[in-house]
Amino acid sequence: MIRVLIADDQALVRGGFRMILEAQPDIEVIGEADNGREAIEQTRLRKPDVVLMDVRMPGMDGIEATRQLLGEVASTSARILMLTTFDRDEYVYEAMKAGASGFLLKNTAPTNLVNAIHTVAAGEALLAPSVTRRLIEEFVSRPRTGPRGPAELGDLTEREREVLTLIARGLSNSEIAQHLVLSQATVRTHVNRILSKLALRDRTQATVLAYETGLVRAGQPHRGNP
Repeated sequence: MIRVLIADDQALVRGGFRMILEAQPDIEVIGEADNGREAIEQTRLRKPDVVLMDVRMPGMDGIEATRQLLGEVASTSARILMLTTFDRDEYVYEAMKAGASGFLLKNTAPTNLVNAIHTVAAGEALLAPSVTRRLIEEFVSRPRTGPRGPAELGDLTEREREVLTLIARGLSNSEIAQHLVLSQATVRTHVNRILSKLALRDRTQATVLAYETGLVRAGQPHRGNP
Protein backbone atom coordinates (compact mmCIF):
# COMPACT_ATOMS: atom_id res chain seq x y z
CA MET A 1 0.00 0.00 0.00
CA ILE A 2 1.38 3.41 -1.03
CA ARG A 3 0.71 6.06 1.63
CA VAL A 4 0.15 9.55 0.17
CA LEU A 5 -0.03 13.02 1.75
CA ILE A 6 -1.66 15.81 -0.29
CA ALA A 7 -0.36 19.36 0.26
CA ASP A 8 -2.27 22.12 -1.56
CA ASP A 9 -3.84 25.36 -0.38
CA GLN A 10 -7.05 24.75 -2.35
CA ALA A 11 -9.54 22.42 -0.67
CA LEU A 12 -11.20 21.56 -3.98
CA VAL A 13 -7.88 20.45 -5.46
CA ARG A 14 -7.09 18.31 -2.42
CA GLY A 15 -10.55 16.78 -2.57
CA GLY A 16 -10.23 15.99 -6.26
CA PHE A 17 -6.88 14.29 -5.82
CA ARG A 18 -8.14 12.38 -2.80
CA MET A 19 -11.13 11.06 -4.75
CA ILE A 20 -8.92 9.87 -7.61
CA LEU A 21 -6.33 8.22 -5.38
CA GLU A 22 -8.73 6.58 -2.94
CA ALA A 23 -10.31 4.77 -5.88
CA GLN A 24 -7.04 2.86 -6.29
CA PRO A 25 -6.73 -0.44 -4.40
CA ASP A 26 -3.05 0.07 -3.55
CA ILE A 27 -3.04 3.78 -2.61
CA GLU A 28 -4.09 5.26 0.74
CA VAL A 29 -4.40 9.01 1.36
CA ILE A 30 -3.21 9.39 4.95
CA GLY A 31 -3.50 13.15 5.34
CA GLU A 32 -3.75 16.66 3.89
CA ALA A 33 -1.98 19.99 4.38
CA ASP A 34 -2.81 23.48 3.13
CA ASN A 35 0.64 25.08 3.41
CA GLY A 36 4.30 24.13 3.46
CA ARG A 37 4.74 24.25 7.21
CA GLU A 38 1.82 21.93 7.78
CA ALA A 39 3.13 19.65 5.03
CA ILE A 40 6.40 19.31 6.95
CA GLU A 41 4.60 18.57 10.20
CA GLN A 42 2.23 16.05 8.63
CA THR A 43 5.06 14.32 6.73
CA ARG A 44 7.13 13.90 9.88
CA LEU A 45 4.11 12.72 11.86
CA ARG A 46 2.37 10.44 9.38
CA LYS A 47 5.42 9.23 7.39
CA PRO A 48 3.89 8.99 3.90
CA ASP A 49 5.63 7.25 1.03
CA VAL A 50 4.78 10.05 -1.40
CA VAL A 51 3.92 13.72 -0.84
CA LEU A 52 1.98 15.58 -3.52
CA MET A 53 3.39 19.06 -2.91
CA ASP A 54 1.93 22.19 -4.47
CA VAL A 55 4.63 24.65 -5.57
CA ARG A 56 2.81 27.82 -4.51
CA MET A 57 1.20 27.92 -1.06
CA PRO A 58 0.81 30.76 1.46
CA GLY A 59 3.08 31.09 4.48
CA MET A 60 5.66 28.56 3.39
CA ASP A 61 5.63 27.37 -0.21
CA GLY A 62 6.33 23.89 -1.47
CA ILE A 63 9.89 24.72 -2.45
CA GLU A 64 10.98 25.65 1.05
CA ALA A 65 9.06 22.72 2.51
CA THR A 66 10.91 20.40 0.14
CA ARG A 67 14.27 21.91 1.07
CA GLN A 68 13.59 21.39 4.77
CA LEU A 69 12.32 17.85 4.36
CA LEU A 70 15.06 16.71 1.99
CA GLY A 71 17.96 18.86 3.15
CA GLU A 72 21.37 17.72 4.34
CA VAL A 73 19.82 16.19 7.44
CA ALA A 74 16.83 14.60 5.70
CA SER A 75 13.87 14.24 8.04
CA THR A 76 11.90 11.91 5.79
CA SER A 77 12.31 9.09 3.31
CA ALA A 78 9.17 10.20 1.47
CA ARG A 79 9.33 10.95 -2.23
CA ILE A 80 8.06 14.39 -3.15
CA LEU A 81 6.08 14.97 -6.32
CA MET A 82 5.62 18.66 -7.09
CA LEU A 83 2.32 20.03 -8.40
CA THR A 84 2.21 23.17 -10.52
CA THR A 85 -0.17 25.06 -12.76
CA PHE A 86 2.53 26.09 -15.23
CA ASP A 87 4.76 23.72 -17.17
CA ARG A 88 7.60 26.27 -17.21
CA ASP A 89 7.49 27.23 -13.56
CA GLU A 90 11.04 28.22 -12.59
CA TYR A 91 10.41 27.21 -9.00
CA VAL A 92 10.00 23.58 -10.02
CA TYR A 93 13.65 23.46 -11.05
CA GLU A 94 14.70 24.62 -7.59
CA ALA A 95 12.51 21.93 -6.05
CA MET A 96 14.14 19.27 -8.20
CA LYS A 97 17.56 20.49 -7.09
CA ALA A 98 16.32 20.14 -3.52
CA GLY A 99 15.49 16.49 -4.16
CA ALA A 100 11.90 16.37 -5.40
CA SER A 101 11.35 13.33 -7.60
CA GLY A 102 9.61 15.23 -10.40
CA PHE A 103 6.54 17.28 -11.08
CA LEU A 104 3.06 17.14 -12.56
CA LEU A 105 0.71 19.74 -13.94
CA LYS A 106 -2.44 20.07 -11.85
CA ASN A 107 -4.61 19.43 -14.90
CA THR A 108 -2.96 16.09 -15.62
CA ALA A 109 -5.21 13.15 -16.44
CA PRO A 110 -6.17 10.93 -13.47
CA THR A 111 -4.31 7.94 -14.98
CA ASN A 112 -1.14 10.04 -15.24
CA LEU A 113 -1.46 11.07 -11.60
CA VAL A 114 -1.82 7.46 -10.47
CA ASN A 115 1.09 6.34 -12.68
CA ALA A 116 3.25 9.15 -11.31
CA ILE A 117 2.53 8.06 -7.72
CA HIS A 118 3.58 4.51 -8.56
CA THR A 119 6.69 5.73 -10.40
CA VAL A 120 8.10 7.87 -7.60
CA ALA A 121 7.06 5.39 -4.89
CA ALA A 122 9.19 2.79 -6.68
CA GLY A 123 12.21 5.09 -6.39
CA GLU A 124 12.23 6.32 -9.98
CA ALA A 125 12.28 9.96 -11.01
CA LEU A 126 9.49 11.36 -13.12
CA LEU A 127 11.77 12.48 -15.94
CA ALA A 128 10.18 10.92 -18.98
CA PRO A 129 7.99 13.88 -20.07
CA SER A 130 9.91 16.10 -22.45
CA VAL A 131 8.66 19.15 -20.55
CA THR A 132 10.77 18.13 -17.54
CA ARG A 133 13.97 17.89 -19.56
CA ARG A 134 13.10 21.15 -21.32
CA LEU A 135 12.69 22.80 -17.92
CA ILE A 136 16.07 21.56 -16.74
CA GLU A 137 17.78 22.57 -19.98
CA GLU A 138 16.30 26.06 -19.85
CA PHE A 139 17.50 26.87 -16.37
CA VAL A 140 20.92 25.24 -16.45
CA SER A 141 21.68 27.17 -19.64
CA ARG A 142 21.41 30.46 -17.78
CA PRO A 143 24.67 32.12 -16.68
CA ARG A 144 25.66 31.30 -13.13
CA THR A 145 28.62 31.79 -10.85
CA GLY A 146 30.30 29.44 -8.41
CA PRO A 147 31.47 25.82 -8.66
CA ARG A 148 30.08 23.76 -11.53
CA GLY A 149 29.78 20.53 -9.59
CA PRO A 150 31.30 18.27 -6.93
CA ALA A 151 34.85 17.03 -7.28
CA GLU A 152 33.47 13.51 -6.86
CA LEU A 153 32.34 13.61 -10.51
CA GLY A 154 35.92 12.75 -11.32
CA ASP A 155 35.60 9.56 -9.28
CA LEU A 156 33.08 8.10 -11.70
CA THR A 157 34.31 5.41 -14.04
CA GLU A 158 33.92 5.90 -17.78
CA ARG A 159 30.94 3.53 -17.77
CA GLU A 160 29.32 5.35 -14.85
CA ARG A 161 29.67 8.67 -16.64
CA GLU A 162 28.04 7.10 -19.68
CA VAL A 163 25.16 5.80 -17.57
CA LEU A 164 24.78 9.21 -15.89
CA THR A 165 24.56 10.85 -19.32
CA LEU A 166 21.75 8.51 -20.33
CA ILE A 167 19.93 9.05 -17.03
CA ALA A 168 20.04 12.79 -17.76
CA ARG A 169 18.52 12.13 -21.18
CA GLY A 170 15.52 10.57 -19.47
CA LEU A 171 16.19 6.90 -20.26
CA SER A 172 14.85 4.22 -17.94
CA ASN A 173 17.04 1.38 -16.67
CA SER A 174 15.69 -0.97 -19.30
CA GLU A 175 16.40 1.55 -22.06
CA ILE A 176 19.91 2.15 -20.74
CA ALA A 177 20.49 -1.61 -20.62
CA GLN A 178 19.38 -1.96 -24.24
CA HIS A 179 21.46 1.03 -25.34
CA LEU A 180 24.66 -0.19 -23.65
CA VAL A 181 23.97 -3.91 -24.17
CA LEU A 182 24.00 -4.61 -20.44
CA SER A 183 21.67 -6.47 -18.08
CA GLN A 184 19.19 -4.38 -16.11
CA ALA A 185 20.78 -5.67 -12.89
CA THR A 186 24.15 -4.28 -14.03
CA VAL A 187 22.55 -0.94 -14.88
CA ARG A 188 20.90 -0.77 -11.45
CA THR A 189 24.29 -1.40 -9.87
CA HIS A 190 25.83 1.44 -11.89
CA VAL A 191 22.98 3.80 -10.97
CA ASN A 192 23.31 2.99 -7.26
CA ARG A 193 27.07 3.58 -7.37
CA ILE A 194 26.60 6.90 -9.16
CA LEU A 195 24.12 8.12 -6.56
CA SER A 196 26.34 6.93 -3.73
CA LYS A 197 29.55 8.49 -5.09
CA LEU A 198 27.86 11.82 -5.78
CA ALA A 199 25.79 11.81 -2.54
CA LEU A 200 22.60 12.28 -4.52
CA ARG A 201 19.10 11.30 -3.45
CA ASP A 202 17.77 10.05 -6.77
CA ARG A 203 17.84 10.25 -10.56
CA THR A 204 16.32 13.71 -10.59
CA GLN A 205 19.27 15.22 -8.73
CA ALA A 206 21.60 13.18 -10.94
CA THR A 207 19.99 14.68 -14.03
CA VAL A 208 20.28 18.23 -12.73
CA LEU A 209 23.93 17.65 -11.82
CA ALA A 210 24.73 16.19 -15.24
CA TYR A 211 23.49 19.37 -16.91
CA GLU A 212 25.02 21.77 -14.41
CA THR A 213 28.47 20.21 -14.67
CA GLY A 214 28.34 20.25 -18.46
CA LEU A 215 28.45 16.45 -18.73
CA VAL A 216 25.27 16.81 -20.78
CA ARG A 217 24.54 19.92 -22.80
CA ALA A 218 21.12 21.36 -23.50
CA GLY A 219 19.78 20.22 -26.86
CA GLN A 220 22.49 17.59 -27.31
CA PRO A 221 20.89 14.32 -28.50
CA HIS A 222 22.01 11.03 -26.98
CA ARG A 223 23.18 8.22 -29.21
CA GLY A 224 20.78 5.64 -30.47
CA ASN A 225 17.62 7.41 -29.28
CA PRO A 226 15.58 10.35 -30.57
